[in-house]
Amino acid sequence: MAVANSLANRQTRSSMATYMSQEAVRKQINSVVGGKNATRFVSSIVSAVQTTPALQECTNQSILSAALLGEALNLSPSPQLGQFYMVPFKNNKKGCKEAQFQLGYKGYIQLAVRSGYYKRLNVMAIKEGELLHYDPLNEEIEVNLIEDDIIRDETPTAGYYAMFEYENGFRKTMYWSKKKMLAHAEKYSQAFGGNGGARSLELLEAGQILEKDLWKYSSFWFKDFDSMALKTMLRQIISKWGIMSIDLQNALDKDMAVIHEDGKAEYVDSVKKEEPVAEQEYREVPEAKTDVPKAAEPPKEADASEQMSMEDMFFNN
Repeated sequence: MAVANSLANRQTRSSMATYMSQEAVRKQINSVVGGKNATRFVSSIVSAVQTTPALQECTNQSILSAALLGEALNLSPSPQLGQFYMVPFKNNKKGCKEAQFQLGYKGYIQLAVRSGYYKRLNVMAIKEGELLHYDPLNEEIEVNLIEDDIIRDETPTAGYYAMFEYENGFRKTMYWSKKKMLAHAEKYSQAFGGNGGARSLELLEAGQILEKDLWKYSSFWFKDFDSMALKTMLRQIISKWGIMSIDLQNALDKDMAVIHEDGKAEYVDSVKKEEPVAEQEYREVPEAKTDVPKAAEPPKEADASEQMSMEDMFFNN
């Protein structure tokens, strides 16, 4: 068995390396990564494919496109950093498996902070017993966090909290219960909602799913629900009230999609395109009529027609 696995790994490594050594593919890589970093990029992708068995069944083109998008956004593919992932997904229409670009919640934070607009940006899971009070009108939250990290990690999650503050003082907060997040995941993720959703997650966490059926629950909503929930909170609050750089907008548009050679995104795990904000658990504070000194505006960006992200350079060359 060990010999067979070693042989399979060598064949996979050789296949991916051969694909990326093709002249047209090398030009694609160099246009985004640059000649100096091409070797590092190729090595990281070959390693990712080698260490992730499910990726070995995906088309080379979909793996490369997902990896190049992450590279263009200056995000790391390292699972330990959690900035973006290449997630295998079965495309029943094409009869093959493709790699889906999936932005991690830490990737959202990186891109938002990098824009220079945000003074503070945070998102976290709220554990059972920690939430004392949340005022949706004034957007104020009172919590008593569990101090022991080990105990806190083992305590079930009750909800999720996200907030940001601009350099000019504008601030927004948002809180969703876990029940609301489960309903959101069931509505917008075919892989989650179509495989039992909340009920299956409960059985999976209790170890009551047969080993032969585990392949059905490969969605990150099943593997790491809290991380997906944190990403959803950031997506909701930033897309509604946040300022987004071109790279952040591109990442949001391509998230959870298979990227084709022409740059078009195919959303393979969505019942329908996710709305920016769906039935939020808060209300807007009525705008005060008193005169308030105008805060300093964030640095002005170039017009979209004049500014081109690295990702656009790659797909349009």
